[in-house]
Amino acid sequence: MVGKPCDADGIYLPPGAPPPPPENVASDNWTPFRSRAEFETAEFLYTQNQMSAGQINRLLDLWASTLAKHNDRPPFADHHDLYAVIDSSPFGDVKWQCFTVAYDGERPENPKPWMDDKYDVWFRDPREVTRNMLANSAYANEFDYRPYQEYSTENDQRQWKDFMSGDWAWDQADEIAKDPNTLGSTFVPIILGSDKTTVSVGTGNNEYYPLYASIGNICNNVRQAHRDGLAIIGFLAMPKTTKEHADEPTFRNFRRQLFHSSLSKILSSLKPGMTTPEVARFGDGHYRRVVYGLGPYIADYEEQVLLTCIVRGRCPKCMAPRANLDQDSLCRCRDYVEALIEEGPLGNLWNEAGIVPELVPFTNDFPRADIYQMISPDILHQLIKGAFKDHLVEWVEKYLRHVHPKRRAEQILDDIDRRIAAVAPFSGLRQFPQGRGFKQWTGDDSKALMKVYLPAIEGHVPTDTVRAFRALLEFCYLVRRNIITEDVLVEIEDALSRFHHYREIFKTSGTIPTFSLPRQHSLKHYIQNIRLFAAPNGLCSSITENKHIKAVKEPWRRSSRFRALGQMLLINQQLDKISAARVEFTRRGMLAGTCLSAAMNALGNIDGDLEIDDGPTVLQAFVQLAKTPQWKKRAQTVPALAEELSIPRLPDLLAQFLFQQLHPDDHRDPCDVPLAECPRYLNKILVFNSASSRFYAPSDLSGSGGMRTEHIRSSPSWRNEHSRYDCVFVNTDSDLPGMRGLEVARVRTFFSFKYRGNTYPCAVIHWFDKVGDTADEDTGMWIVSPAGGASKHAVIHVDAIYRAAHLIPVYGMEFLPQGFKCHDSYDAFRTYYVNKYADHHAFEIAF
Repeated sequence: MVGKPCDADGIYLPPGAPPPPPENVASDNWTPFRSRAEFETAEFLYTQNQMSAGQINRLLDLWASTLAKHNDRPPFADHHDLYAVIDSSPFGDVKWQCFTVAYDGERPENPKPWMDDKYDVWFRDPREVTRNMLANSAYANEFDYRPYQEYSTENDQRQWKDFMSGDWAWDQADEIAKDPNTLGSTFVPIILGSDKTTVSVGTGNNEYYPLYASIGNICNNVRQAHRDGLAIIGFLAMPKTTKEHADEPTFRNFRRQLFHSSLSKILSSLKPGMTTPEVARFGDGHYRRVVYGLGPYIADYEEQVLLTCIVRGRCPKCMAPRANLDQDSLCRCRDYVEALIEEGPLGNLWNEAGIVPELVPFTNDFPRADIYQMISPDILHQLIKGAFKDHLVEWVEKYLRHVHPKRRAEQILDDIDRRIAAVAPFSGLRQFPQGRGFKQWTGDDSKALMKVYLPAIEGHVPTDTVRAFRALLEFCYLVRRNIITEDVLVEIEDALSRFHHYREIFKTSGTIPTFSLPRQHSLKHYIQNIRLFAAPNGLCSSITENKHIKAVKEPWRRSSRFRALGQMLLINQQLDKISAARVEFTRRGMLAGTCLSAAMNALGNIDGDLEIDDGPTVLQAFVQLAKTPQWKKRAQTVPALAEELSIPRLPDLLAQFLFQQLHPDDHRDPCDVPLAECPRYLNKILVFNSASSRFYAPSDLSGSGGMRTEHIRSSPSWRNEHSRYDCVFVNTDSDLPGMRGLEVARVRTFFSFKYRGNTYPCAVIHWFDKVGDTADEDTGMWIVSPAGGASKHAVIHVDAIYRAAHLIPVYGMEFLPQGFKCHDSYDAFRTYYVNKYADHHAFEIAF
């Protein structure tokens, strides 16, 4: 299963043979659009702005009025014209289909109302959707054609990153290759996901049940970056009945089996290609023989129960008893469960094995498919919403109410909220101005709380509680890494062991009775799942939840709300057509530059230096000042800046900085260089209120190349309200790991100046000193304090800045005064934690 190229008839090509030439299409052929302007107008109105039909008509009418005197017209006459052109596009055209299902089991003399109902299931052929993904040229350089095992060049350690580096794909390929007719083919795992979603609360039947599909060959970053690496392929039926019959076993089993039967029907077009290779074209232009296979299924716990046909409260991955889920037990597998159903009394299976024997999983209809193994890890629901938010955070409140009188517990909880609200702002960090005091929690809320919660509870809870949170947070951040090595697996195992040890405080204190909770128990299976499916960040349900917005919620909002599903299907189809057209036009090289620059180039009036920054991967961090200096509001000379910042020694600091820049081989400490030897500069400067840092952070939300840009603020009037002076990591020794090679400083201002023909972008900083030689044992975070003395300030080149740093006060046992503001956080405390939980990149460098 090595993904050998072949011709359109499936005959393998000799090594190194080029792909067949692409179809000869003129470089100005925008069919079905008449021009680039027409295509980009359609894309802007329909995909980006999502303008309503009435507003499209109004805009095109205004546009036409400006062109009438030139005897010209806009790209489209009205919204009907726009929609018709999109519909006529041949790209990405996979039609929606429908089948109807109904109950066909035993019927009592007086049938229940739901037994006579019919249910429509809408779907798109997953085989055609998959072939479109395979042919997508945008994925050509981010595509794995074969399973592989990856080893680090540094220490020859096994590591897991993208899906095809996992053992599951490797083992599946071995199994398929037993058939000699499949040798040389490409294995294409089909990744599925489903989850009910509500588009609006309070009016009508506004719940939908989308089904999504992806392929395991595309890299994780493609699936995460929402580049159509995950496609909606169906809307499943949701049978409903009266309250009188809703809890009847017959109806519950019908509803569950309907789900499995629907999946089996929808996926049936893939089944022939699971045993007999078929020829498909790929994004690199080559044809290859492909063999499909059902891969991991992305789902939250409720969906996992439905998929695996088990009793709620049981584990979908192992046979552990409900009362003690963390007990070592056998893994569930298709053969074992089928043997139990065949041999044992059906009545005992429910209680003893947690199996619902009346149900047949959809995977039983497909070769090599084991639903129990296919259940993928789910960082969002198992770790973030589950073990962290719904368990530990809730347990802290229960603990405080259990050990303290009601009034005292309320006071402590209020102080925890004030501490959370007092955290200084930081790029990408959500603020909680009222603490945790809101009702509707989202996954993003829980993620944000994870970043700031630990310092907020320290001093109010026992040390073991703090250490339990630290262990869980470290577990979460480790499994979220973009690349997981054997060493990281050891760290994950250690974090899990510490978590299990320290969480006992909640049981011994009488806070909770049991740890036998399915979502928390799932942590035990993460190492196994990582070995099977590689890095879990490529299979998290946050990917499908984000897809809900584009595939379900936004189309619903664009509909008339009357029989909305039909309109939503059409909107999704039209969105796919526009997206596929962009991929095709990009492949042909027709979308370079901007629409205006292309038009000017055609007229011969363009500067040749224009180019598009596609965000390539760069491992070295890069910091640059803002584009616009503060011409009038800030100081314009060095003495004026010294007065503005109340740093009288600033001219001397700048002189020491210049000496370093002019004498890079002089390794003396700047403070040891006599000022008489340092060049003086007191002239004009440009002051800036911000800078940006661009760095490689693939474990965080980033571009497809793994790059992330954040802004570092240093402003005396942030948003016209208060000052904001962010902190940064400063590189001091790149040969040392983590915080041993980094220092923390607060930026007082950014400025630049010219000296001897060179421009120097700089920052005036206030150093922080590390407290101790290691991170704090309880929280795992380093502690720093603002430096004092003559050397507390410095001028540094912005190249020395790595990225922004986030600090959280060490609150101790003291209560925070009411009315404390987050913008005072960096000025009011003596010591601070270096928040390594601010994001995943910070966790990887601030150790």
